[in-house]
Amino acid sequence: MKFVAFSGSLRTKSLNTAVVRTAAELCLPPVSMTVYEGLGDLPFFNQDVESECPPPGVLAFRALLESADAVLISSPEYAHGTSGVLKNALEWVVGGGELVGKPVAVVTASPSMTGGDRAQAWVKETLEVMGANVLPESLPIPLASAKVADGRVTDEDTRDALKEVLAAMARAAKEQGAED
Repeated sequence: MKFVAFSGSLRTKSLNTAVVRTAAELCLPPVSMTVYEGLGDLPFFNQDVESECPPPGVLAFRALLESADAVLISSPEYAHGTSGVLKNALEWVVGGGELVGKPVAVVTASPSMTGGDRAQAWVKETLEVMGANVLPESLPIPLASAKVADGRVTDEDTRDALKEVLAAMARAAKEQGAED
């Protein structure tokens, strides 16, 4: 079973990038997870360009999502929404339909007490409009700065919660016919 994960943050010491890297390490066979780190390389969305000939990086991103049995998105919260880079990436996928019906879990890691709940709501709504199967097991991680060290989630309760998200992704993918 193949999962893809990506972070909506470009920061070197991003809490959300720590989440996706930790999630990949927590995957056990038969599940494997690819962490996509190219969001910052995607050009600004332009529907004219998409209609004529999407750039190679966009095509590769779409192909990676298409090949996934489930997707994990970890988003920061900026001004009660998600990051521009994540919004841009999702815009490149709207027309291609790579997330239609696909199980998608949303995690938001934030230094705030709310765990990025507004960003999570924003990302979930966007994914639902796109036709993704947004999993209810999505996870806000409040006070995440105290739960991450050296680019990985170190808090055991949070790691356990991430394992539960991964298990939900596997169940949903299996229900949709993914192979073990």
